[in-house]
Amino acid sequence: MADAILYGVVQTIIESLGSSTLNRIGSIWGVNDELEKMKNTISTIQAVLEDAEEQQVKNHQVKDWLMKLRDAAFDADDLLSEFTTHVLQQEVMDGHKIVKKLNYCIRFLEIF
Repeated sequence: MADAILYGVVQTIIESLGSSTLNRIGSIWGVNDELEKMKNTISTIQAVLEDAEEQQVKNHQVKDWLMKLRDAAFDADDLLSEFTTHVLQQEVMDGHKIVKKLNYCIRFLEIF
């Protein structure tokens, strides 16, 4: 099996790209096509990892490529995590604002 850490990170990215949060935001921002392209690219990378592990023993270029790919995969995973966290924070804040407005309206109606 390919480098377990790298393979796991790539799998996490694929799962993140398929999450309902990213799909919902992708629809709102009109970037679903880009997210799908990214998911396809990551899936291709995952498939190539299987062959690359065997070749890295004999080929130092492949080993170097895997190390660079690992760094890029961690960066991509961090970026997706930050993006998802930001989106969820916005949803919580927006929900909090709505609750405040509802409470204000309820208090206002209680006066009458």
